[in-house]
Amino acid sequence: MFEFFTDITAGSQMVIVFFLLMALRLPVAFALGLSAIYTMWKIGFGFDLAGDLIATGITKFSLLAIPFFILAGTLMGSLGIAERMIRFFRVLVGTLPGGMGVVGTVVCLFWGAVSGSGPASVAAIGPMIIKGMEEDGYSRAYAAGLVCTGAALSIVVPPSIGLVIYGVIAETSISRLFIAAIIPGIFMGMTMLAVLPLARRGRAVADRSALEALSPDPHADLAYGRKLWLTFRESFWGLMTPVVILGGIYSGIFTPTEAALVATVYALAVGALAYRTLTFRGLYDALGNAAASSAVVMLVVAYASLFGWVVTVEDLVGSYSTALLGISQNEWVILLVIMLVLVLAGMFMDAVTVMFISLPIFLPVVRELGWDPVWFGVLVMVNLAIGLITPPVGINLYVAANVTKLSIEKVARGAMPFLLVSLVGLGVIAAFPSLSQVLVEWMR
Repeated sequence: MFEFFTDITAGSQMVIVFFLLMALRLPVAFALGLSAIYTMWKIGFGFDLAGDLIATGITKFSLLAIPFFILAGTLMGSLGIAERMIRFFRVLVGTLPGGMGVVGTVVCLFWGAVSGSGPASVAAIGPMIIKGMEEDGYSRAYAAGLVCTGAALSIVVPPSIGLVIYGVIAETSISRLFIAAIIPGIFMGMTMLAVLPLARRGRAVADRSALEALSPDPHADLAYGRKLWLTFRESFWGLMTPVVILGGIYSGIFTPTEAALVATVYALAVGALAYRTLTFRGLYDALGNAAASSAVVMLVVAYASLFGWVVTVEDLVGSYSTALLGISQNEWVILLVIMLVLVLAGMFMDAVTVMFISLPIFLPVVRELGWDPVWFGVLVMVNLAIGLITPPVGINLYVAANVTKLSIEKVARGAMPFLLVSLVGLGVIAAFPSLSQVLVEWMR
């Protein structure tokens, strides 16, 4: 075994060391950094390069969108915007078959256009959605599975942190990626709705609103039309969030990176002036939570740039992509292999890590075969969204387990029907590229 390790190239040794460190439960960022530093020592490069390479990797203007989108989502979750949105959608669609299941799916998709982060979405809206679904007769595990899946689509529905990172790595227009992801994101949400009739539902709790356990409804006794208008008026500024963000991007008023800052300022303005829920303590907590979440992502980005530099120097991109192209002459077989690799990688690593490791290898194949990099980017995001709900390291499952106080196994079982239909949805988006291209072509 040791002889095999010493006989392979230093770049391949780096990959093996990385996975060994991951198996030892070392944090992803440090596994990336240590394996890269080992290989730099192996090939004789001085460690004095490491600092410059790390700094170069994170000093990219587009990456500023990540901490600000995270902060905007954190603020909107703590300022009462989520609560008002859920109440409005409960009135609007809660009477449809599926009840709070439909509400949960719609709110998850809508919140994806606010936060851009799957785990952050589970933490922000999960408690209210899960409690409401329980009151509507769904099991807690099934409700947690729905929230996990819907929140995972936050990296598909724009503005998506994942799409920002993909755009940086692939040197592709982030605005085009945002536009292309709209229809596939909605389609994936529709596949979730198809699973709701299959859920085993108990009796809904009598004479209790689905949200009463968390927040009393002041309009409970009003007629439908009046109640709908009042809840819409209360949630209006929250509902306008994706309109402001996406409308500004698509109209060319500001770039996706600038949109993240606009979203943060907008959240502060809504909390301070419209809802008057902004407090110094709340702002301090939101800044702290956003800083912690951003630090995790940016640390991975920093060490991934070092890892990626070694990949380039050792020409792993050329050798691995050539090997991938040599598997078959059939484009669909190659695409199937790529999707399978991404699904398996998503089972063990977070989306950011998977992108930094795999995209340098896959993107040359995409260019060689003449595939649209925007369509491929959307496909990658859907695939990585599935990874957020796939054991053993589906991070959304861990967040939902913490919210519901259920075991990971029970939450994973609750998410299984949504995982299966998500795989079907992935196949449809792969087979019909027009789903992600139609809006891009229309808006040219």
